[in-house]
Amino acid sequence: MANPWRGEVELVLDGERRVMRLTLGALAELEAALEEGSLVDLVRRFEGGACSSRDVLALIVAGLRGGGWQGSAADLVSAEIGGGPVAAARAAAELLARAFALPGDTG
Repeated sequence: MANPWRGEVELVLDGERRVMRLTLGALAELEAALEEGSLVDLVRRFEGGACSSRDVLALIVAGLRGGGWQGSAADLVSAEIGGGPVAAARAAAELLARAFALPGDTG
C-alpha cells in the first residue's frame, strides 16, 4: 500500500500493484531522461496541462524505479497499466506533486 507521507503513489502494472516514489536517484534519472529542459519545466507542463505522453512515461518509469522496480521504458511499451493512459497520467501528476509537497500540504 502506498504511503502518501513518503511521496508514494500506487499503480497497477500487468495486474500487480506497484508503489512508485521519486527518490533522489529516480529524480536524477528522470532529469536525464527528459534530455531537454528541467524538472521545473516538467512541473510547469503538468500544471499547464501541456504534458506529453513522453513526460508521463518518464515519470512513471522514474517512480517505479524509485519504488524498486528494475524495468525500463521499453518494458512499459507492452505493459498493461490499470486504468489505461488516463490513470497513468493522473498517477504521474500525483507522483510529481507528492515529490515536492511538504507533509500536511493540501494543495
